[in-house]
Amino acid sequence: METSARLLKLLSLLQVRRDWTGAELADRLEVTTRTVRNDMERLRALGYPVRATPGVAGGYRLDAGAHVPPLLLDDEEAVAVAVSLRTAAGGSVTGIEEMAARALVKLHQVLPSRLRRRVDALQAAVVPAPPWAGPGADAGVLTTIATACRDHERLRFDYRAHGGGESVRSTEPYRLVHTGRRWYLVAWDLDRDDWRTFRVDRVRPRTPAGPRFTPRPLPEGGDVARYVARNAGAATWRYRARVVVHAPAERVARRLPMPVEIRPLGPDRCVFEPGSDDPLALAGYLTLLGEDFTVEDSPELTAALRTLAARLLRATGEPPAPR
Repeated sequence: METSARLLKLLSLLQVRRDWTGAELADRLEVTTRTVRNDMERLRALGYPVRATPGVAGGYRLDAGAHVPPLLLDDEEAVAVAVSLRTAAGGSVTGIEEMAARALVKLHQVLPSRLRRRVDALQAAVVPAPPWAGPGADAGVLTTIATACRDHERLRFDYRAHGGGESVRSTEPYRLVHTGRRWYLVAWDLDRDDWRTFRVDRVRPRTPAGPRFTPRPLPEGGDVARYVARNAGAATWRYRARVVVHAPAERVARRLPMPVEIRPLGPDRCVFEPGSDDPLALAGYLTLLGEDFTVEDSPELTAALRTLAARLLRATGEPPAPR
């Protein structure tokens, strides 16, 4: 194998796995360990931060450097990155749309023609939904929260409740959950001595972060996505409702455009408690179910459904029925 081709394969191996022994790399490249050492020196000369650990358990690792080195992606990885960048360019994180678009242009220019055709085919075949009109999460806020979660550092932030009230919260942050539209922080609230769910678009972190903490057992046995689905409505929405759907729970779960826990009431009925800041928007969501349903304990949602029904009847040219 030519030296340049071998260096590219060696670099690809270092990017796939964190740690390699010299013998493992020599076996993969079908060369001697001495050649591996020489190739590592060549990579260092090219600016790649390769670290060598001596000893029996030692080996090689590609560390993070001051600059992003060229990445080697296989075909499927390149397509996945291109699709992800396209999604990020119109996603629910504010402040990264332009950067994602620039990165996508750079990647598109260097893709082989066969991969460029696959990416273009996906773009042509997929019709995006209308952009999310609600508030997006700031990229810098997400990074601050994610860093505190990773390092187990307490986080203080100003929080705006759904009613508009402001408060300062002291938390032990654990996980970020993305539902496809909103970002949520699951954290232990130190002042309330309990788990809480916070909408990230309402969080303004106070820096620097606080002292480190010992992680507690996560709620729901570690299934924080289920915890958010169960509690997001109670924690963040101004209006809530109890909705009985006359359809199997599994079918309803596949059609719901919102995170919520669904409880079966039998083979052909189920119940869930969605929430929203806008009852009319919630009424629109429920029409996407394509199933008959009954609303309980929510006069605001009932009124919104009547308004929506009258509007739809007017669109057909028929007068709305009297109440």
